[in-house]
Amino acid sequence: MKKRSTITGLLFISPWIIGFLIFAAYPAIMSFYYSLTNYSMIGAPQFIGFQNYRNLFQDSVFLTSLGNTVYMVLIGLSFITVSTITIAILLNNPRIKGISFFRVVFFLPTLVPTVVLSVLWIWIFQPDNGLINSFLHIFGISGPGWLSNPHWAKPSFILMGLWGAGNAIIIYLAGLQDIPTSLYEAASIDGANPFQKAFYITVPMLKPVIVFNVITGLIGTFQSFAESFIMTSGGPDNATLFYSLNLYENAFQYYKIGYASAMAWILLLIVLICTIVLLRMTKQLKTDW
Repeated sequence: MKKRSTITGLLFISPWIIGFLIFAAYPAIMSFYYSLTNYSMIGAPQFIGFQNYRNLFQDSVFLTSLGNTVYMVLIGLSFITVSTITIAILLNNPRIKGISFFRVVFFLPTLVPTVVLSVLWIWIFQPDNGLINSFLHIFGISGPGWLSNPHWAKPSFILMGLWGAGNAIIIYLAGLQDIPTSLYEAASIDGANPFQKAFYITVPMLKPVIVFNVITGLIGTFQSFAESFIMTSGGPDNATLFYSLNLYENAFQYYKIGYASAMAWILLLIVLICTIVLLRMTKQLKTDW
């Protein structure tokens, strides 16, 4: 009976197993094999061992793309995380009139398709007649050339990322709903101010949600491709050449399939290490708190 039940269960999930083997496991195995070869889709792959991996860390363009992506993780993701938590705390206040309207407003940008989003922000960041610089001009401020200036290009993408962070805000709002109000009431009796409540109650209780959003944000940042591809093509001066865009260019513009496969596996290792570090830091923070 147990054997028949096992066979029946395997038959029911066999479409998923077959799909996983064909569309996930096999491509992953072949990607690792190609990372050990010199392969350009023309002719047979030539095995070269770990030469692609050694060449990567001698490639200034690869190091630039990695540095740009690390900047977006350390600066951009940190800024977006702090901002979205602050916005979620403000939106969690039922005493604000029209709070439901503001929640919808912050969530709506997530429904905009990526291509439309990118074209919209190209117009907003226009240095001459863009929405932001036109607004700054009212106060006599000459706005920068956002996407055309290497120093302002990455901050422009961070600002755009904050505008589209409605999913994270909704998740933080859900986490805030699970925090018992009795904790805030007890803190008020003890004379705690709003900042002390946020630091000693809100942030510790939101820690699992924060870790989840940070890990998904980390993965999303390392995989960021469409926005930079559409808006800047990696410019100006490679200031927005992010990791995934560089990988795409090596694979489908320069036809360096083995080289791009090595980049993909390094990306996997980076994300895996960062995730493990974040989870261990979370356990340590739990012990400290």
